[in-house]
Amino acid sequence: MLPNQEDVIPLESTTLPPIPIQEIYEDRALTETIISPSPKRFLTIISKSDIRHSLKVLTFESVFATIFYSVIGGALLSNFLLELGAGPVEIGLLAAIPQVVNLLQPLGAYLINRSLSFRQYSVSIFLPPRLLWLILVPAIWLVRSSHIAGQQVVQLTLAILLIGNIIEALGRAPWLGWTAVLVPQKLRGRYFGFRSSILGLTNFVAVPLLGLVVSVWPGGTLEGYGAILVVGIILGIISVSCQIWMTDVNPQVLKTEDSETTQPQGIDFSLLKDTNFLKFVLYLSIWCFAVNVSAPFFNLYLLDNLSIDISVVTIYHGLGTAANMLMLLLWGKLADRIGNRPLLILVGVLVAVTPLLWLAVGSNQISFWVYLPLLHILAGGTWAAIDLCTNNMMMGIAPIRYQSGYFAIAGAVAGITGAIGITFGSFLATFPAIGGLLGLFVLSGLLRMLALVPLVFVQEQRSISLVQLMQMLLPVKQPVDLVN
Repeated sequence: MLPNQEDVIPLESTTLPPIPIQEIYEDRALTETIISPSPKRFLTIISKSDIRHSLKVLTFESVFATIFYSVIGGALLSNFLLELGAGPVEIGLLAAIPQVVNLLQPLGAYLINRSLSFRQYSVSIFLPPRLLWLILVPAIWLVRSSHIAGQQVVQLTLAILLIGNIIEALGRAPWLGWTAVLVPQKLRGRYFGFRSSILGLTNFVAVPLLGLVVSVWPGGTLEGYGAILVVGIILGIISVSCQIWMTDVNPQVLKTEDSETTQPQGIDFSLLKDTNFLKFVLYLSIWCFAVNVSAPFFNLYLLDNLSIDISVVTIYHGLGTAANMLMLLLWGKLADRIGNRPLLILVGVLVAVTPLLWLAVGSNQISFWVYLPLLHILAGGTWAAIDLCTNNMMMGIAPIRYQSGYFAIAGAVAGITGAIGITFGSFLATFPAIGGLLGLFVLSGLLRMLALVPLVFVQEQRSISLVQLMQMLLPVKQPVDLVN
């Protein structure tokens, strides 16, 4: 399940050219065993050509889904709610809802282990929530015509977000399980890095463009958001349709060949005895809490405290996604060579320091046009490694037979701790003594650094040790022998 670490090279000497798309889809890793311990049974179900085709379709599916989620989340949705009169509590709920519903992920793992098709299960889960957003379109028109109040539309938006995320939570762990099966283990770093870079390019182009449309729409920003919402829903439906062309897998096939029972299996709670997995979950829980103490409030700080226009904020995010896109190719290749854990620790320190840098942001032109863009570039480049390596490491720790269960437990723990972090941050933001939002940023940075401690003790096969990592970063010169 783990990336290939045969070629270990110093960090400072790494030069990684972009990986051609054909190389991704025709990598020699596709000729190797896809999963174990039952490769013969599995290879009779999925051929190498099916794998290549599925990876291409998965890339297109992700592009359409990325645009949809950028419309119903992030700065665009935050600005829409602020225009309707939402406050910090509503913005906090906007970020907390997707986290809380992750508690339902174990139920999704339970259901997929009683299903006979990843494809049918995934389509039935992800299509209804995307259609649900159609309800908001006429509501935007009604609030513009003063037939309903803005606060009512805020509540409706949060209700749609809640119901949609409850349904989608049942599909997140199975979706990870499906993609983990389709992507060969030695190709994961490069493929997911390549795919994420494509998604970064999509965000880089789409989000600022959508923000500009909202900002200059003749009927105002509310109608502008309604227009891009319709486009986003259409692309979201196309995204789900792409799953029809991905190679289907029967979840029952993932059971080991020596299993004598023919009954569907649920979550294997013996994973709670897996100390290595528990260490990883401990890291993940503290990390998600630390990040979410401040994460929902960066956009609020830009839009409300600094009164920056939404079009400018989306440009900042575009720069961040561009950095994310460029760095993912490097991080993916590097993760395959030295391991995911060393990168998570190394880059995690930079991510922990980033919130502290927001203390230097001011209401001046230098901050608006120099400092804030650089902050978003730094965040985008470093978070590329965090997202990629966290997912890859989770796939490496989880046994094939119970991958959905492992993903579900990790997702549920991360979700609830993230929601607690958002709630905690929203509560502290109301106290002037803590320093407002800037105080939250400082607290978040310190907690992020603390979260890295459990990660030091997590074991990952084929990854270099921290001592080796330090030797690469700080090479010690050997003393010169002066004796001839």
